[in-house]
Amino acid sequence: MAMERVDLPAPSELEPAAAAFARTEQRIAWLTLILGGTTATIVTILRHPAWAEGLAIGTALAWLNFRWLRRGLDALVGVATAQEGFAKPQIPVGTWFRLMFRYGLIAFCVYVIFEVLKVPLASMVVGLCALGAATITASVYEILRPDPGAHLE
Repeated sequence: MAMERVDLPAPSELEPAAAAFARTEQRIAWLTLILGGTTATIVTILRHPAWAEGLAIGTALAWLNFRWLRRGLDALVGVATAQEGFAKPQIPVGTWFRLMFRYGLIAFCVYVIFEVLKVPLASMVVGLCALGAATITASVYEILRPDPGAHLE
């Protein structure tokens, strides 16, 4: 089966948008740590140290998950770009495995931390939600203050 070529935008058209998207990714990464850390600090002040520890651990795992996801997607983009112009690029099985493996690794880390440190499981799950809160915050920021270079036409 022959691969069909597809016309894509020129790289010069994508550069301003790619830079804007990279800034948004960085914003999500640091917002994850700030929102989770602030929440853990407030919970510590309210005298719930086990919950604060779980929130901090969950936040750190969410941040690592985001970094791993970004690296995995960058690998996918690299493979797809190498096969630019073909309608259906071939993605190596190893790339897919690494993208899915991170979920198993995070689940394993949560289990070990829960069993060894006796941190409440719910607090780690709520800490993992810091990534979602950061993504929503960054999205609202982008809506209220759009970057003119982020739009492709």
